[in-house]
Amino acid sequence: MINVDEIQNGFVLDHIQAGRAMAIYHYLKMEEIDCQIAIIKNARSSKMGKKDIIKVEGSLDLVDLDTIAFIDHNITVDIIQDGKLVEKRELKLPEKIVNVLHCKNPRCITSIEQELNHIFVLTDKEKALYRCQYCDEQQGRLWEKL
Repeated sequence: MINVDEIQNGFVLDHIQAGRAMAIYHYLKMEEIDCQIAIIKNARSSKMGKKDIIKVEGSLDLVDLDTIAFIDHNITVDIIQDGKLVEKRELKLPEKIVNVLHCKNPRCITSIEQELNHIFVLTDKEKALYRCQYCDEQQGRLWEKL
């Protein structure tokens, strides 16, 4: 068994679907964060069989929880202070996401007005489907794109 030191002050992204931690790491641009990050792939899990974990020694402000919830709302966020778990957050699909997806519709106003935010609204919680706020173009689950 491999041991990864506990973190003193930071957070842990837990219950990541096995094999997805690196995609999340890159999608959240965590390589640009100047702090210690540990990625554990294929850890044993009684709940999931196998899972990935990302440990970050740094403030939770470094990542956008709505983006994480959009990627996979089954991920849990464990907040660590002074080496102890102080809070465990369950994520929910956000009702609206901004600049996480980009509308693919060439007739959408976001294709013409480059400075506009790409805003998508949750339209189907069961299927995790979002639609562009401007043109109603549908976007599916992010896992299909990672």
